[in-house]
Amino acid sequence: MKLQNLLLPKVGVCTEASLFYHREEDRDREVQFSSENNTLTFVKYAQLFFDSYFNSLSITKWKKYTTVDTFSLTLELSGEFEVFIANSEVINNRVFKKLVSVTRVESEEKKEFTFPIHLYEYKGNINFELKALKDGSVFYGGYYSGEVDEENLNEVNIAINITTFRREPFVKRNIDILRKNIIDNPESELYGHLRVYISDNGQTLPREELNDAHVRIVPNKNVGGAGGFSRGLMEILRHQDEYPATHALMMDDDIVIEPEALIRTYNVLRCRKPEYSELFVGGAMLRIDSQNIQVESGSSWNAGNLHSNKANVNLTNISEVLNNEIEEYTEFNAWWYCCTPLSVVNMENLPLPIFIRGDDLEYGLRNMKDLFLMNGICVWHEPFEYKYSSFLSYYILRNLLYDNSIHFPNYSKGAFIKRLWRNVGREVIYYRYKNADLLFRGVEDFYKGVDFLKTTDGEALHKEIMGAGYKAVPMDELGVVYSVADYNKALKERDANTFLRKLRAFTGNGWLYPARKAKVVPMAQLRPYNLYHVKTAINYDPISGKGFITQKSWKEAFRVTGKLISHTFKALFKFDKAKNDFANRYRELTNEEFWNEYLKQESM
Repeated sequence: MKLQNLLLPKVGVCTEASLFYHREEDRDREVQFSSENNTLTFVKYAQLFFDSYFNSLSITKWKKYTTVDTFSLTLELSGEFEVFIANSEVINNRVFKKLVSVTRVESEEKKEFTFPIHLYEYKGNINFELKALKDGSVFYGGYYSGEVDEENLNEVNIAINITTFRREPFVKRNIDILRKNIIDNPESELYGHLRVYISDNGQTLPREELNDAHVRIVPNKNVGGAGGFSRGLMEILRHQDEYPATHALMMDDDIVIEPEALIRTYNVLRCRKPEYSELFVGGAMLRIDSQNIQVESGSSWNAGNLHSNKANVNLTNISEVLNNEIEEYTEFNAWWYCCTPLSVVNMENLPLPIFIRGDDLEYGLRNMKDLFLMNGICVWHEPFEYKYSSFLSYYILRNLLYDNSIHFPNYSKGAFIKRLWRNVGREVIYYRYKNADLLFRGVEDFYKGVDFLKTTDGEALHKEIMGAGYKAVPMDELGVVYSVADYNKALKERDANTFLRKLRAFTGNGWLYPARKAKVVPMAQLRPYNLYHVKTAINYDPISGKGFITQKSWKEAFRVTGKLISHTFKALFKFDKAKNDFANRYRELTNEEFWNEYLKQESM
C-alpha cells in the first residue's frame, strides 16, 4: 500500500522549495521546477537531494507504530538517472548517511521505477537522491510504499471537526482544497473516508451553498472553541449510522493545510499496531510567514509551565529534520490539527465549557495515551506573537486553574500565589491595569466552582469580558503622533549592558523615576525595557493597523497592588477548597445533558 506521496512546492499551500528538496550549492539553474506541470527538469549531471521534511520517510516510526513489513520507493521518471537511496540518522547533532542502493535507470517516456529498500536496522529516515545522466531528464513524482497483511488493516473513517466564527474566506478555501484533493477525487486514498463537520459559531456561513452529503455546517452559539469543538463531536457521534467515523480530526479554521497530511494520517491509522488502537495523530504548527520555521510539534503542560516541543526549528536544515523525528515527552497536541480516536470520545466524555485557551490541552491530558507525530503532518498558522487580545488575561489564568485542579492535584496555593503576583506585576509594569482586573476576575470566578460554569451563559460572559479589556481601534482614531519606524525600533530594543538591566530592575523598570515621554510599543510583543522612562505607551499592532493607549499611573498601581494583597489572603482560605471541588465535580460539565442545555440547540 502507498504510505507517503512525494511532494513538490504548491502555490497557495507552500512554496518553500527546501522543504521538498535540496540543490547543490551554486547550481540552482541546473534543475528547473514547473509549478504548472508539477515536474523537475534536469540538465546533464545535475543533482537533487530529497532528504527533506516532506519527502523523507521516517522508517523508525513506521516500524514502531505500524504493521508495515517491507518498504519500497517508486519514482516516475523520464530520461536517464542514477537513483541513490540512503538511510540517514543524527547522532550528537551529526548526520550519518549510509547508501542503501545505487541504480541506473533510463526511459524515453515517463515510466514508473520501483526500488526495494533493504535494511538491517530500521533507524532514522529513508531518503533518495537523483543525478541526471542526460539533458532534459524529468522527475514527475512518486511515493513510498510498504507491504501490509490485508487482514491487519484497520477500518478508518475521519470526520474533520472545525470551529469557526465569521471567517468565511478561510473556511471556503479549506473546503475547496478538501473537495478538490480528497472528497471529489476518486484517486485519493481517502476518497469515501472523509467527512467535514463545521460548527458555525457566528452563524454566517451560507449553509445552502456549502452543505452536502460530505460537508455539514451546524449553526452554533458563540461559545468559543470549546463549545464549537464539543458541538462538532456531538454531531459526529449522533450521525454514526450515516457515517461511521472512527476518528475526529480537530482542526482550526484559519490554517493552511497540505492535503497529503491527511493522507499520511489515514495511512498510519490504517496499519497501526493493535497496541496503539487509541493512537492520536498530531500535526505540527509551522509559521505561515516563514513556512520553514516550526512553532511546535507536541507539547507538555507541566502544571502551566507550557513547553512547546521543537520550537523555532528551521526545517530546511537536514539535521533538524532528523532531530524532528526523535520522540520527546508530550502530554497533548493543540487542536490546530489533532486526530482523536472516537474510542475515547463519548457523550459522557466531552470537553470542558471553558470557552477558549486550555480546552484542547485539558482534553489531551484527560484522554491521550500515545501521540504520533511525523515530518510532513503539519499545518501553517499565523504566529501567536502577531495576535494580542486583552481579554485573554481572564481566560488564561482562570482555565489554568481549572486544568491544574483536575490533572495536577499537587498544584499548591503557594505556586498559585507566586504566579498571580508575577502575572499582575507584569501588567502593572506594562501599565495595563484593566488586564490585572481581568486576572482578579478570573480567580474570583474560579472560586465559584463548577456551578459558575453550569449556570453562566458563556456567550454573554464573553461579551462582558471583552468589554472589560483594552479595545484596539484604528490608529487615526487615537489622535496621537506615531511612527512605524519607532515601532520597528522598539521590537529590536534590548538592555545595552548588564548594569542597565540591573538598574532597570532595581528601579522597578523606571517607576521610581519621573516619566514624561510617549512611545510606540508593540501590542503583542511588549517587553519591560520598551517602557523604561515612558509615561504614555501607544500600543500598536501593524497587522490590523490598530492600537490603544496606556499610561503610567501611581494611583492605578496602588489600587491594583491593594487588590493583589487582598487576593493573596483570599487564596489562603479559598484556593484548596475550590480546587478540590472542581476536581471532584468537573464531570458534571462534560456530558451530553449539560452540553444540550448549555448550547440550547437541537441536533441539526
